[in-house]
Amino acid sequence: MRNLVMLLALLFLPHFLLACVVTKDGDDVALNIKESIEIESSDGHYSAKLGGRIQWDYNHAELNGVTDEDDFSIRRARLYLSGNANDWSYKVQFNLGNGNGGTHEDLYIRYNGWGKQAVVTIGNQNEPFGLEQLESSKDISYLERSAITEGYVPGRHEGILFSGQRGDITYALGVFEDDGANDGTAVTGRVTYAPIKSADEVLHIGVAHSRREEDLDITGLEVAYAKDRYHIQSEFISSEENNVSRNGFYVQAGWIITGEKRPYKNGIFKRVKPANSSGAWELVVRYEDGDGAYSDEELGSTDATSYGVGVNYYINNFIRIGATFSDAKDNLNDDDGSEFRVRLQIAI
Repeated sequence: MRNLVMLLALLFLPHFLLACVVTKDGDDVALNIKESIEIESSDGHYSAKLGGRIQWDYNHAELNGVTDEDDFSIRRARLYLSGNANDWSYKVQFNLGNGNGGTHEDLYIRYNGWGKQAVVTIGNQNEPFGLEQLESSKDISYLERSAITEGYVPGRHEGILFSGQRGDITYALGVFEDDGANDGTAVTGRVTYAPIKSADEVLHIGVAHSRREEDLDITGLEVAYAKDRYHIQSEFISSEENNVSRNGFYVQAGWIITGEKRPYKNGIFKRVKPANSSGAWELVVRYEDGDGAYSDEELGSTDATSYGVGVNYYINNFIRIGATFSDAKDNLNDDDGSEFRVRLQIAI
């Protein structure tokens, strides 16, 4: 609780202060407190940025009509510090919520001296796999990631990553520690291409592959399209381990009722930001089928089919209230599971 109170204080500090930019002529610094707390040298060579997120959830889940979960909880409470020193940058992010007690999420150093086409990142970071996984939890339209993503995608590990962007193509290849094998390694790579990218329309195509120490290969295919207030994305992921094959897919679509667009940058989508002071409303639906981790609907790791619907109200650039309902049926034993989730999110 003490960690949570500290995080709340740090998140709200910029907004209790006067929302402005303070500068001073000469070789000095600029202080920006409009969003996160950011300090930058006047020449741009040095900077430090402090921010974070809190996601406070109510969750009601049932298995075969019997309540299994019914509680309020801190889903995530993260605090980060990032910045740069000349051609080098860094990020340190800790998770203080959900009983984690200060575990680190991102913890890396990055070299940017060769420009956007060639960036090297060393430390704990997301492996380059999965559109939904690489989209931040504060930006995804559905409150929780799909069972397909949860069941296959490697997530964060220690490693070294070489990545870049050239035109409408992004690419990344890295070597990482593999938690699934004793002192093992994994090689993971991803390439995306946006053949259509304009202010009003984006078509995204991506492919990723991970070769892991325990004789496990994971392959993912991504496709997404956004035009004006509408967006849709889908991923198909398959794995083969010791000659045993598994696969699953999801399709997710959204309609931003108030007319805003879902931003796209560097091969991923960002969260909706309201165009005016009345906020933005979004409806989202999702369908999943195949092998995955359906723990949110109380089914566990299995072969299942799931339907979901949700609504988001973006009060401003920082605060979102969302609700989702998911219903899943196990394809192996006919178990039925469901989840109703409501979230208050503050992210800066």
